[in-house]
Amino acid sequence: MNNNISILGCGWLGFPLAEFLAAKGFHVKGSTKSPEKPKLLSSKNIQPFHIELNPLMVGNNIKDFFNTNLLVINIPPGGGDDKVNFHKKQVESILNQVKRSPIAKIIFISSTSVYGNENRMVTENDGLHPEKESGKALKTVEEMLLANQSFEKTILRFAGLVDTDRNPVKFFAGRKNIPGGNIPVNLIHREDCINIIHQVITKNIWNEIFNACSDLHPSKKEFYTAAAEKLNLPVPEFIDTDDSYKIVNSDKLKKMLSYDFIYPDPLSML
Repeated sequence: MNNNISILGCGWLGFPLAEFLAAKGFHVKGSTKSPEKPKLLSSKNIQPFHIELNPLMVGNNIKDFFNTNLLVINIPPGGGDDKVNFHKKQVESILNQVKRSPIAKIIFISSTSVYGNENRMVTENDGLHPEKESGKALKTVEEMLLANQSFEKTILRFAGLVDTDRNPVKFFAGRKNIPGGNIPVNLIHREDCINIIHQVITKNIWNEIFNACSDLHPSKKEFYTAAAEKLNLPVPEFIDTDDSYKIVNSDKLKKMLSYDFIYPDPLSML
């Protein structure tokens, strides 16, 4: 196992991931768009790089950032209304650097938004029918990466991301007549995301695609009501409707990584 890792995108997930890996003894390089953040990265033993993808890559010491064995790509689709083309160009720019580097392995952070809402459970064997532009962008990039045989790769499709400082109940607090109160939620805690990435690296699990979602799927009404009460926010009011849904299955990840979720129940994340 190579101890050199570059994390492209040290934001809400990437920064604590970089901090976690550095604490485990990895030599971690981290990129950020923020001119203020390099000092924070350095304080956590993360070698900082200022890199932006607009959609072409610009930054300082880009060649040094890509001088590593393992790259984690952790950048959400941007580009406003043209997310598919913008994200495709971003990743093309990344791969242009990869082919001139010693990188042999890539972890790509994707999302369960690549699946459509087909009123059933979805696994990694199902076809991808994304409905939102961000999901379509991720599907396009996943296909690009899978078609490239010059490196090994593992794709992680994370469900909705939750942590104490990122709780979507704040968007619903106090609202009334919110549709879809009866549909199941698909969520994962940031701590589980970080531990899953770490296990992929340490167990050397490559050329796989994994769904990553907590085991249980309470309804929107159940989860967001409990979350509002926990945070002393006005309780939202939901109505049951015939909205389409999906239930994300993570059995493959749990089996291949021998992984038990730290937060198997979204209600325990509150």
